[in-house]
Amino acid sequence: MRILGVEDIPPLIDLPLAVLEEMHAAGLRLLECEHALTEAGSNVVAEILRLTEEFYQWDHYPKGDVYCADSHAQYYYHAHPPTERGNEWGDEHGHFHTFLRPQGFPSGIKTAAGDNEAPAHLVAVSMNYEGRASRLFTTNRWVTGEIWYDAGTVSRFLEHFHIGHENPSRLANDWISSLLVLFRPAIQTLLHARDEMIAAHTPTTDDLHVYDDRNLEVASILDIDVQGQIGAVEAALDTAGAG
Repeated sequence: MRILGVEDIPPLIDLPLAVLEEMHAAGLRLLECEHALTEAGSNVVAEILRLTEEFYQWDHYPKGDVYCADSHAQYYYHAHPPTERGNEWGDEHGHFHTFLRPQGFPSGIKTAAGDNEAPAHLVAVSMNYEGRASRLFTTNRWVTGEIWYDAGTVSRFLEHFHIGHENPSRLANDWISSLLVLFRPAIQTLLHARDEMIAAHTPTTDDLHVYDDRNLEVASILDIDVQGQIGAVEAALDTAGAG
């Protein structure tokens, strides 16, 4: 697993003004969602689980995942038993896995499988016990059973992730859609680090493909700070405006 820091992310000031403005708008919407949920005595995780009588590790929440028929974006929330996962980076309540199905791919992308429903995994979002995003991470293929695409291709998919309906919660859907915009450059860096980790990894046996090696679960990971990221985007916008 490669652990990244903020120093590994390309400077935001190098991004086009339009991209910075999009990230800033997403950050403000994310904060709006969190504020509205806090006012209601809730948070993003609680919102996803509010119709659940009991929370079971490994199960997907909500049942059947969240899927947008317009964008073909998909996500679910779940948790691993800490004793089985061997969390090396600290405690988490659970995490979101985000995907894009082939029907939502940008034009010019050749699908890696004949099944138009087979998704590509984008990034996972680790949540703490306060219901706040604390980390982003990428995984090996076996973790989600995804169809594998290289980092450059998945980076293009990020722009097409959007959940545009109310189920199970407009606030939760807008929150995760906004998070993937606010941290898009960081996610792209994580994806490239994922590919480098996969390329350098040697499976435990000669007949085992690296994508199926369960000794490599998390490929790259980055601690995140929503308020800090919004502040960094605003500083980059100020510099761009001064220029």
